[in-house]
Amino acid sequence: MGEQVPDGGRKTAEAAGTAAAAGSASAKKAAPARKAPAKKSAAKKAAAKKAAAKKAVAEKAAPARKPAAKKASAKKASAKKASAKKTSAKKASGKKAAPATSSAALKKAPAPRKQVVAPKKATASVPAAPAKTVAAHPQGESRTALVRRARRINRELAEVYPYAHPELDFENPFQLVVATVLSAQTTDLRVNQTTPALFAKYPTPEDLAAANPEEVEEILRPTGFFRAKTKSVIGLSKALVEQFGGEVPGRLEDLVKLPGVGRKTAFVVLGNAFGRPGITVDTHFQRLVRRWKWTDETDPDKIEAAVGALFPKSDWTDLSHHVIWHGRRICHARKPACGACPIAPLCPAYGEGETDPEKAKKLLKYEKAGQPGQRLKPPQAYLDAGGRPAPPLGAG
Repeated sequence: MGEQVPDGGRKTAEAAGTAAAAGSASAKKAAPARKAPAKKSAAKKAAAKKAAAKKAVAEKAAPARKPAAKKASAKKASAKKASAKKTSAKKASGKKAAPATSSAALKKAPAPRKQVVAPKKATASVPAAPAKTVAAHPQGESRTALVRRARRINRELAEVYPYAHPELDFENPFQLVVATVLSAQTTDLRVNQTTPALFAKYPTPEDLAAANPEEVEEILRPTGFFRAKTKSVIGLSKALVEQFGGEVPGRLEDLVKLPGVGRKTAFVVLGNAFGRPGITVDTHFQRLVRRWKWTDETDPDKIEAAVGALFPKSDWTDLSHHVIWHGRRICHARKPACGACPIAPLCPAYGEGETDPEKAKKLLKYEKAGQPGQRLKPPQAYLDAGGRPAPPLGAG
């Protein structure tokens, strides 16, 4: 018979079996808990890969963002410079900085200057006259247009006065320089009536330098300012004898050193006695070149420079004769004969005088021998100051 196990031992065995089964069950439950750390590590690796991919993409995109960063830094730098300029301007002027819109206003400021030189505005100052004779006002006239207009005026005057010459009678440079000094504040005709007696008694610089001033004054009395003129002609005669051996010098710098001789007189002598070009800026010349808008200068030296720049040097002497003759005969100071003027279409001052042709012809002024300053009706020919035939000057 087999060996029997007591009840206590049986219970103990059953308890042991139960405990073993419980242990195996708990072991099974614990197994999944061990797999969890493995899943967490895989998730970490996946996240690391994604982070690496994002970093790579960011590194590729980084160069494209750098120019934008540079532009931003450049803007900041320019803003700093602008603020620095504003602060320096504030310190220099002691005033508040202008608002930001002032820069735009300053850029637009030059616009009105273009309208100042509009030729249409200036035509209002020219009196009404027939369209064919009214010249456009030269305000805003270009330099090229001014030169062309000035030279055309000179060509027109050359046709009207083809034999224009100095209206002082002389036989040598000495007589010319003395006659030119005497022509101040009087007419050439009056001088021509006076110099024959003077040169007959004192034909050379040596003779006039040794003359009795009272006797010279008596001869020069009709020319006006005879005492001052006597002092000048005797003084220049002495200077010619002492400094130039009794000969009239042919250089401007020497001529202007003589008593009573200025640039105007010097250019008359140089141009007509020595054939050296010069511009004679007398009262007629000054009046006409300003009327023609060749220059706005009033100083004779500046007028000479401005007008001389418009013409070749070879034209200067004849130009002076043309302008002076025109000023004496047609373009008078008070009543210019605009209606009889041959250059009316080129003159910006047209209308300052009489524009009616018939009335204007009566204003033409001629000097006939023995009748200084007499106004005559224009026939076909008259005698000029030297008794030579003169043109009708617009009479038809």
